[in-house]
Amino acid sequence: MEPDQTMNSGISRRGVLRGITASSAMRVMGANDRVRLGIVGTGLRGEYLMQRANAAGGIQWVAVCDAYDVRRDKAEKTAGTPVEKYVDYRRMVDRKDIDGIILATWDNTHCDIAVAVLESGKDLYIEKPMTLHPMEGRRIVGAVRSHKRILQTGTQQRSHPHFAEAKAKFIDSGRIGKITCVRTYWNSNLAYRNQKPPDGMERKPAGLDWDACQGSLPKLPWDPKRYFNHYVYWDYSTNAQMGGLFVHMIDIVHWYCKVQQPLAADCFGGIYLGGEGRDTADHINAIVHYPNNLLVTFEANVADGIRRENQDMVFMGTAGRLHIFRYGYRFLSSEDDGKTEITAGTTPDLHVANWLDCIRTRKKAACDEEAGHYSAMACHVCNIAYREQRRVQWNKEWTI
Repeated sequence: MEPDQTMNSGISRRGVLRGITASSAMRVMGANDRVRLGIVGTGLRGEYLMQRANAAGGIQWVAVCDAYDVRRDKAEKTAGTPVEKYVDYRRMVDRKDIDGIILATWDNTHCDIAVAVLESGKDLYIEKPMTLHPMEGRRIVGAVRSHKRILQTGTQQRSHPHFAEAKAKFIDSGRIGKITCVRTYWNSNLAYRNQKPPDGMERKPAGLDWDACQGSLPKLPWDPKRYFNHYVYWDYSTNAQMGGLFVHMIDIVHWYCKVQQPLAADCFGGIYLGGEGRDTADHINAIVHYPNNLLVTFEANVADGIRRENQDMVFMGTAGRLHIFRYGYRFLSSEDDGKTEITAGTTPDLHVANWLDCIRTRKKAACDEEAGHYSAMACHVCNIAYREQRRVQWNKEWTI
């Protein structure tokens, strides 16, 4: 879960107009070139992505796939039209009447499903992080390139207009000066603590294929804690704090600062607030070193649940400081003695719309396979450093 944040200050008229313009563009796009879609993984995130595709327009839902019949049925309602419903994603991939597939399953199944989709000649929207293990990136990127497919990775801030606006105003213009440090943090995200499974889930529902959730992993007996808290297990996720949160932030760092491969990473943390059976840390602090004297820090905890001022990215330059996230941005200028410029983020999530547009135009998506690989790799090097309690240097085998 990624909680929405609102700016404490009022929303500007310019921001509102920008939002209206973006929404109008989504509605009119693709009126005569309908894209036929399927989706694998129709939980909360999958449902949200279906809604974004519906908002973009110019689509036709053909099929949905999920391990749980309740979620498949709900997805059909979200589609707003009768669709084929599958448990086995391979049956969807084999269809010839689908142009693109959205993949919103757990991280452990990303690679196998993604490669199958791409090799079948379909375009792909893959939720972040793109991979669970470092070398999976080579397989996915290779399939994209070999089959000339369009891939969008779900780090959606690249398609938020205020991120592009701030990049042009302060980064590309040089107004911020030389950036030497970026501080990122995302605290108090209680979605990534162990959650109590709903009552009645002690016994597996008859319509839920637990083996499908586990993919190619050794098959464990039904465990409702694992099903409803997959983020907190290494088998299924890249560590919620890294693959769920930091991946969004480091993707923007890569975009703004024109870096991809870290030189090295250190990472510390642990399970400080308990959680029976939990594998991954609930508190994390990481430092990632990039070329050209750039340090990026990340901190995350699940402590107090206070959602105010709990997330930010701070680009620190020699001539100014840029705070930016989904709430908008705030720039402090050295020349003006800290004078602040504020813009509220008011536009909708246009990332799925961007992918659909790229399916039609065959242009690269906003966050393509290369960007997806390297944002995931930043998480992987931090996770290796944390789990092995050592500084991790970049391995040339991770370069694509």
